[in-house]
Amino acid sequence: MRPKNPPDYPDDAIAEPVHHGRGALSNESSRFDSERRIRTTDGWETEASSTPSEDDELPPLRTTLTRDATRTILARNTSPDVPFDRSINPYRGCEHGCIYCFARPTHAYLGLSPGLDFETKILFKPDAAKLLTAELASPKYRPDVVAMGTNTDPYQPVEREMKITRQILRVLSDFNNPVGIVTKNHLVTRDIDILADMAKRNLAEVFLSVTTLDKDLARTMEPRASAPHRRIDAIRALNDAGVPVGVMTAPMIPGLNDHEMEAILEAAAEAGATRAGFTVLRLPLEIKELFEEWLRQHRPDRAERVLSLIRQIRGGALYQSSFGVRMKGEGPIAELLSARFGAAVKRLGLNRIRYRLDTLRFRVPEEARTALVDAKRDARQMKLL
Repeated sequence: MRPKNPPDYPDDAIAEPVHHGRGALSNESSRFDSERRIRTTDGWETEASSTPSEDDELPPLRTTLTRDATRTILARNTSPDVPFDRSINPYRGCEHGCIYCFARPTHAYLGLSPGLDFETKILFKPDAAKLLTAELASPKYRPDVVAMGTNTDPYQPVEREMKITRQILRVLSDFNNPVGIVTKNHLVTRDIDILADMAKRNLAEVFLSVTTLDKDLARTMEPRASAPHRRIDAIRALNDAGVPVGVMTAPMIPGLNDHEMEAILEAAAEAGATRAGFTVLRLPLEIKELFEEWLRQHRPDRAERVLSLIRQIRGGALYQSSFGVRMKGEGPIAELLSARFGAAVKRLGLNRIRYRLDTLRFRVPEEARTALVDAKRDARQMKLL
């Protein structure tokens, strides 16, 4: 059952129609907008006909791509909750449409909605490889692991045609700069040729994020990510190719998918995963409303229980932003999840090996060094004109 209109909505406001293959159920305005977008009726629809039937479905809500003219490609962070200080996001927004995605609120900075806009209006960075080459070739650059997939997925469906992630991997390989990838998409196996070659030099590792093994839950909760069995297949393919691979059971949502934690870890370990991690659900900013709306629509029988359990691991709220607790939560339920994860990891022999990717192999290819010198010369000449 879709929630009723808020009290401040006009009487003729109508809900966003359900778009098959998309995660969010609404498309509220950005929190920075001074005006609110509200769908209304012209009076011709009736309550019975306002929701399309199977014989009268809306056309698919298609993805639109916009060029992102960013001038830098490496994003830096100082968060104590994550084990890296630099990352690359080839895309802004993510077609996977995971309803719980903590990156959704970033679309508000673009004047777009964290709802349907986030998964249908994708910004891509066509100059990513060129920008990365310049940043790695700079004398100021100090080599370390570059993380990919920490915000939006580098292997979301548009990557199949854009190939921006593949271009980035080629640059990192040329410079011998290590990379760590997290993805929900089997498409990562397309780049096994690059990743396996990098792995031989101890320069690459991949984590597959597996939230559930229930294909029906996955279809509604993360509609355009690879099906759960395909992600397990990707773990097997990467392991067979010699690429160090792990699994992220993330996010764990109390009362919804947390009972699957051990089964996910077992399936991943059987497929060849040697490392594992987990986080609990994070609901910052607009995600709280989007997730609750989705939950009441797709799992109405357990919505109140799930929300209650989330509050129990978040000090009575739906989210805590403090470092140290935002990833794992607190209280008895969070402690039990952590204990279960630890016991399963020990039983399955996961995390016995801690890969330390090699940063000492880093080198600037001669052609990149020459291009940097030429660029600086051209810049000086432009200043003299």
